[in-house]
Amino acid sequence: MSDILISPALKKTSLRLCGATEDSAFARKLLIFVALLFLLLFLFAPLVVVFIEATRKGLPAFLASFHETDALAAIRLTLIVAAISVPANLIFGLAAAWAIAKFSFPGKSLLITLIDLPFSVSPVVSGLVYLLVFGAQGLCGKWFSAQGIQIIFAVPGIVLATIFVTFPFVARELIPLMQEQGTVEEEAALTLGASGLRTFWTVTIPNIKWGLLYGVLLCNARAMGEFGAVSVVSGHVRGLTNTIPLQVEILYNEYNSVAAFAMAVLLASLALVTLGLKTFLEWKYADALSGRSRRH
Repeated sequence: MSDILISPALKKTSLRLCGATEDSAFARKLLIFVALLFLLLFLFAPLVVVFIEATRKGLPAFLASFHETDALAAIRLTLIVAAISVPANLIFGLAAAWAIAKFSFPGKSLLITLIDLPFSVSPVVSGLVYLLVFGAQGLCGKWFSAQGIQIIFAVPGIVLATIFVTFPFVARELIPLMQEQGTVEEEAALTLGASGLRTFWTVTIPNIKWGLLYGVLLCNARAMGEFGAVSVVSGHVRGLTNTIPLQVEILYNEYNSVAAFAMAVLLASLALVTLGLKTFLEWKYADALSGRSRRH
């Protein structure tokens, strides 16, 4: 009966709309093939080459690369920088997201814009800015030198540059999440007599924990792999101010390819672990959001 009531023109229009929104089998297969080919050529093939080159002279030579003094110093410095910059950005990200999502204040739009600044500024430029500010002839460099404090070409400069390039990650993950959640649950907890600190730990943190972990994970990955800003402020002092990416560059320029690719394998392995954790957190994050939507 419904087929009789539908005019032929309307049927043709419906068929055209279905054709416009549904790809043919050939188109789907072609798109999948192009995507897989791109991943194979630009992602998997370089990773395979890195692992092959690192073990080209055998597993003993590969493992021996990590026992060198400079390599151990680079690994240690990378972990130290990440251990300082990630908690600093965690505190900043929580504070910034809380302020932006929960309050209205003058300069709010400016703060959001400044948070995105490292995404639009080249890391090399940010490193150069720190060099001009804290260098020996910089704006504050002379005062720090007089106090016996060295910022540039030392660990503090590397930490500052790493904090700058990584501070948007935690804040940018939390701001939309906390804006979506609103302030209803916090206000209810405060009405029932909970203190501000207790409300933060028992209401806010459980609601944002997966987004928070996701932001921390991305921040840590960028901190360990940062090259541009760190290269400017480090001074490339072997055994003192070289992180893993800088050590890879130095070893490769010295034609020590096995050691260079061994350090690159370490970075690639960290990236693969990060990717696995990222996938897990995305899954948990999606489950948390779906569970929250069902409750409301």
